[in-house]
Order: sequence, then structure tokens, then C-alpha cells
Amino acid sequence: MVKKSPLDDPENAAYAWARYRQIMRLLLSVTVAVVLLALGLLYAFNGAISVHFYIAVALGISFTMLLGGGLMGLVFLSSGTGHDESVDNQLPSRDELWSGKKDED
Repeated sequence: MVKKSPLDDPENAAYAWARYRQIMRLLLSVTVAVVLLALGLLYAFNGAISVHFYIAVALGISFTMLLGGGLMGLVFLSSGTGHDESVDNQLPSRDELWSGKKDED
């Protein structure tokens, strides 16, 4: 029988996703600040370069920070709600695979 995940409860899921959205809003504001700071520093030290350079820098920083932060937020959501503990792993352990014999429980 498969264990139920805490995210199956609508109240737990609503709380967890609200916390995830809060983390993402904070990350978005930090990303905007970092992009503005980076563009300001680039302009201060290099002057007027091609507008394509500034667009590429802004998109690169934004994409990297938001993707990394979004995936990390999902890891926190999964771990913080107890969803990870509800996974039933039927695979043999690493030692069993390497030794070629199965543990008897």
C-alpha cells in the first residue's frame, strides 16, 4: 500500500504552495535588484555598449536566478511538507547491489 503524501491534504497543500509563492516573490524582487545593479555596474565601467549586450546580461541573470531558485524552492517544498518521507523506495541498497546478495529482513 502506498503511503499518502502530506500534500494530498488540501490544507497542507495550500499552505505549502502559498509559502512557495512567497519564496518566489522574494526571489523575483532580489533578481530585479541584482539585474539592475549588474546593468548599472556594466554601464558605469564600460559606458554605452550595444543594447543587445545589456539585454543578454539581463536575461541571462534573470533566467539563471529564477530557474535555480524555483527548483530549489520545489526541493524545500517537498522536504518541508514531509512529501519526501512518503515515497516508498523498493530498490535494493547500494551495498546489496555491489555485493550481489540481498539482505534478509
